[in-house]
Amino acid sequence: MQREVKIKAVNFIYRVIIENSGLESIGKAMRLLFPSVKVMLVSDKNVFKIYGQQVVDSLAAEKWQVYPVVLNAGEKTKNLRKASYLYDQALAAGLDRNTPIVALGGGVIGDLAGFVAATYLRGIPLVMVPTSLLAQVDSSVGGKVAVNHPGGKNLIGSIYPPRLVLIDPQVLKTLPKRQLKAGLAEVIKYGIIADSAYFDWLENNVDKLINLHSAALTDAITLAVMNKAKVVEADEYETDYRRILNFGHTIGHALEAATDYRHYLHGEAVHAGMIAVTKMAGAMGILDSVARERILNLLMRLSLKTAPPGLTAPEVVDKLRQDKKRRDSEMFFVLPRTVGAVSIEAVSDQAKILEAVNTIL
Repeated sequence: MQREVKIKAVNFIYRVIIENSGLESIGKAMRLLFPSVKVMLVSDKNVFKIYGQQVVDSLAAEKWQVYPVVLNAGEKTKNLRKASYLYDQALAAGLDRNTPIVALGGGVIGDLAGFVAATYLRGIPLVMVPTSLLAQVDSSVGGKVAVNHPGGKNLIGSIYPPRLVLIDPQVLKTLPKRQLKAGLAEVIKYGIIADSAYFDWLENNVDKLINLHSAALTDAITLAVMNKAKVVEADEYETDYRRILNFGHTIGHALEAATDYRHYLHGEAVHAGMIAVTKMAGAMGILDSVARERILNLLMRLSLKTAPPGLTAPEVVDKLRQDKKRRDSEMFFVLPRTVGAVSIEAVSDQAKILEAVNTIL
């Protein structure tokens, strides 16, 4: 059964197709959109080994000339050096402004390939085929593309919506359990920030999701995408409202940077960040104790990675000062006010921030 969510970007409407075994139809879905005969397929070694040939065959069946580029897996790949390598490959393949780039992989591949698509020839079409749960419900939708800089995560990037997103929930069967749970942290995020009914549903179904129940996964992904669509349609360029999607991310990104992107998966760091700001909201009197415990209890059911020995709160806060959303000495945090609603609060009291970080160390 195919589900579809249409998202209104500033310049066009794009489809998010959610379909079991959808990888087999990527060639047809793209042929309906693009007249080009060429396509550059960007993936990583882990994903391409399992799904690369299936996607190549689907594209070739619709007369696409496929130029695959396979990179190493992991956050260390998301940098300007690898972007330059992809530009070289695009030039060698003769890509023009009508040639799409297909990003087959998780958030790293989607962000990197999307950044290249946004900047090569001032922009060429982008198709997202996310293979991790986190990428399916978050990074593949909404157009944020970026590479990392030694000074911080995602410091170099743009807003560049894809022309098509194809989500195949069946690929999650080959996803390591750790990656799946990291993605579920982002799924839970949508219930906390914007949809109390979804949060209720997740409380009753999170164990099914952990155990890869097919119908529950399809429902969870579809509802998460619908929630993100509402936010990005209201504020595509993150002038204000879209910032609620950063729930847990400010501290999460700092945790990743403080551990040199080696200890946490992105979803694990965001999970820790969500726990920290939920406790911060409780301590500040913004969140009542009943809602606080519901949020923390659902998050803790994921049993995700804890902080490494020796990591200190001042080290994490030092990385917070490099956050893109800071303003002078003030840091901005998305704090829950109840289940299904959040607010963006400026916090200049370093003691409060250190205390929140200490709760997850």
